[in-house]
Amino acid sequence: MKPTSQKDFVSGLMFTAVGIAFAVGATNFDIGSAARMGPGYFPLLLGIVLALLGLLVTVQSFGRPKGGDDGAIGSFAWRPLVFILLANLVFGVLLVGLPSIGLPPFGLIVAIYALVIVAGYARPNHKVKESIVLATVLAVGSYGAFVYALNLQFPVLPWFLGH
Repeated sequence: MKPTSQKDFVSGLMFTAVGIAFAVGATNFDIGSAARMGPGYFPLLLGIVLALLGLLVTVQSFGRPKGGDDGAIGSFAWRPLVFILLANLVFGVLLVGLPSIGLPPFGLIVAIYALVIVAGYARPNHKVKESIVLATVLAVGSYGAFVYALNLQFPVLPWFLGH
């Protein structure tokens, strides 16, 4: 028996695998009971629900095809994958630094600008000007939310801690 929707079949298997991994990982913590939940209770239930939903999607992939979509998996989008992963890696490194090579933390603002600019290259017609505008909006919003509204103290810029 062949699935009518490859996309649903593969995504269902992925959900099932991630759900099982979460459920198994949760067993490393105290589960507790419904009346006295331990730290592993919620991840265990979430993993079970995700695995069940994955099984449901996988089983439904063998049903009749949906109108207009053949359900075939197309070519793999390498460019967005590489740039989005690289953007997150750059964000983390710039935010906290990399002591093993002597790179100091650059703070939230610099990390946000780098994240948005690098992630922008995932799009074929990337314009750095648009990324800078978006990064400015995100940086101002993040500064307002984390530093002013939540009063969190962490490096915002390399020379400026908090507010």
